[in-house]
Amino acid sequence: DRIADNGDVANKIGTYEKAVVAKENSIPFYVAAPRMTFDFKSRSGDEIEIEERGPEEITGMWGVDEAGEACRVEIAGEGFNVRNPAFDVTPARYVTGFITEKGIIRPPFEENIRETFGG
Repeated sequence: DRIADNGDVANKIGTYEKAVVAKENSIPFYVAAPRMTFDFKSRSGDEIEIEERGPEEITGMWGVDEAGEACRVEIAGEGFNVRNPAFDVTPARYVTGFITEKGIIRPPFEENIRETFGG
């Protein structure tokens, strides 16, 4: 998990969707993060490397065959290209603030993150 200099957040898949839904429904969206999560070398989320996981995690599932034995069932057809990123990037515009050990950091993030942590 990483937070770029501008406040973009790389976090587990699904974080982006939650932040967008929160914003669209006028619900504040805070990210709780320790100082070590802030990446002063990445100016934006575009510069954060996203881990890719194996396609087998999403191209099949476990089931039970006719004999009651556990078996893997492929649910994606042959020849499908699959991406399986472990993280997504939530743009800073969807984040209300960061809850840190130094207090809450609010926009403008680039200025306030560096001011808070002396980065």
